Amino acid sequence: MDIDAWVWWLIGAVGLGIPLVLTAMPELGMLALGAVAGAVTAGLGLGVVAQVVVFAAVSVALIAAVRPLAARQRDGAGHHRSGVDALKGRQAVVLERVDGSGGRIKLAGEVWSARALDSGQTYEPGQQVDVVEIDGATAVVI
Repeated sequence: MDIDAWVWWLIGAVGLGIPLVLTAMPELGMLALGAVAGAVTAGLGLGVVAQVVVFAAVSVALIAAVRPLAARQRDGAGHHRSGVDALKGRQAVVLERVDGSGGRIKLAGEVWSARALDSGQTYEPGQQVDVVEIDGATAVVI
């Protein structure tokens, strides 16, 4: 029983596809598509050298084209801050005197407990302050 070359290429594609699913490494999927292209080349009756060249060319082209797109997509998604990270750097209005031991501010439409970053600094009601960090349920302001 002699197995045609295109079948071996498809076996290779499946062999690359299984770790793709298990590891979520997209490069393996691109190599699997290169193996499918090698199978098509073998099915057309071209030689082993042509099959390997097509496999390499398709794999490299997919990696070269898709990786920058994926990186750009990944980087663009990371710019949206949420939760307490979204509050850092925002301005707030002092409602009750804020000093190193405590006070109250209005931040993003909500009343927060706050304390001054510099324990010697005080902020009076009506002043604008900047949120440096969130420490538990307390905004640290300057």
